[in-house]
Amino acid sequence: MTNAAIAEQTVHTEKVVENTVSRVAKAFSIRSDGNVNVRVLLALAYRSHFGDKAFDKLGITCHHMSVGPDGQQFCRQHTN
Repeated sequence: MTNAAIAEQTVHTEKVVENTVSRVAKAFSIRSDGNVNVRVLLALAYRSHFGDKAFDKLGITCHHMSVGPDGQQFCRQHTN
C-alpha cells in the first residue's frame, strides 16, 4: 500500500506513516537506493522474524497459495 492508503486506512497522516516506515527501516539497517525496495525488505524481515504464518494475521492473501495433499494451505513461492 502507498503511504496515502495506509494513512487513510489507519487514520494517520502520510507524514506519520512515512516516518514510521523510515524508523522501522533504520532499526533493520535497511537503506534505500535505486535497487532497493525498502517495503519489500521490511516485509521479508517481518516474515523471517515472525515466520511464514505471520502474514495470516495481517489478512493479506498470498497469490501463490496452494492446498497440499494433507489439506493444508501453503505458499508455492515462499517455502523451502
